Amino acid sequence: MQITPPSQTLAAHITTLVEPVAAAHGYDLEGVSVRWPEPGDRSDVRREVTITVDRDGANDLDEIAALSREISTVLDADPDVPGEPYELEVGSPGVDRPLTTARHWRRACGRKVAVDLADQDAPRVTGRAGALDDDTVTLVINERGRIHSRTIELASIAKAVVQVDFSLPSVRELELCGFDEEQIAERRQGRG
Repeated sequence: MQITPPSQTLAAHITTLVEPVAAAHGYDLEGVSVRWPEPGDRSDVRREVTITVDRDGANDLDEIAALSREISTVLDADPDVPGEPYELEVGSPGVDRPLTTARHWRRACGRKVAVDLADQDAPRVTGRAGALDDDTVTLVINERGRIHSRTIELASIAKAVVQVDFSLPSVRELELCGFDEEQIAERRQGRG
């Protein structure tokens, strides 16, 4: 018999409460993390509930703040969420979040990513996330101005993360990622 720690049980319960609220606001629930001290833990351990949401398009801070208030109301009203004070944080995933689902890849389109392949002998591949289909993603690779694309099977990816990137992608890179002229102009002006 396996005993589930109270934090995991609470996280699973909060997930069921929060998922429909996030969906009603057009967000996907990406994760719920709970840090809740168990009886006998030090008294200075803070209680924390961290909820990660994401959606297609840009995340709006005002919308996330409204979502956070609604989630807080839902959690406060539920009798199975302990009444002790806790810190609630609702936000979007950081850039170091692994790309594990098709929607993660779709949302990363045009962004620089680092991909480790399952083949231990294969080097890390770095490029911009491009077109995605059922079982492959195209990476647009810029090697000292020589731009080409490479199709990679999703099943062959061991790990992939978005990288912090301060460079301005070239028009050709964005074209190969699948952007149209208007989207390219927005990206090049820093609005996309």
